[in-house]
Amino acid sequence: MLTQPFVHILLVDDHPLVRDGLRARLETIPHFTVVAEAGNATEALELAGKQNIDLALMDINLAAGMNGIELTGRFNTLFPEIAVLMLSMHDKAEYVMQAIQAGARGYVLKDAPALDIITAIDTVMSGGIYYSAGLAKQLSRPMPPAMLLTPREREVLQCIATGKSNKHIAREMNLSVRTVETHRLNIKRKLGIEGQADLIRFALEQTQIK
Repeated sequence: MLTQPFVHILLVDDHPLVRDGLRARLETIPHFTVVAEAGNATEALELAGKQNIDLALMDINLAAGMNGIELTGRFNTLFPEIAVLMLSMHDKAEYVMQAIQAGARGYVLKDAPALDIITAIDTVMSGGIYYSAGLAKQLSRPMPPAMLLTPREREVLQCIATGKSNKHIAREMNLSVRTVETHRLNIKRKLGIEGQADLIRFALEQTQIK
């Protein structure tokens, strides 16, 4: 029997009682561990820079400073290796699309069953994208694939279209090679692309569309 790797989780929610409930629920799962909690964007960014975090479970409504969608964008820029999963009461498609475009890898409603949150975390950490079942109708209309990408991911995609290596892209965008590799992986995850040739083909097609 395969043992699932540990998932180190950061909870980002401005209600301590909500965080307490989430922690209690998540830590019943043997391979989940909540390593940090934040009530606002400043705390979340500080913790993300210090702690070993695999996934941030993030609310949209935060008490001060940036909201969860804006914070997701900052995470995607500063810590692209950390997966962000939105956990929100908002069930409108516009919120979901904004979150995904900011870099979130999934969106779960707060009134979803506990199993939904657990499945979402496992799906995201396995490289997939997860939406609560209740959002299916909201997301039924097709969306241009490139719209799922963050601005930074679209910049990387443009560089890929010109045939630049990871080292070249990193130097040009003032990023580490590892960060560029993470962006490439996230692009492929979001678009359902597996091979490098398919990624280059998609990048070239997007360049031609423009």
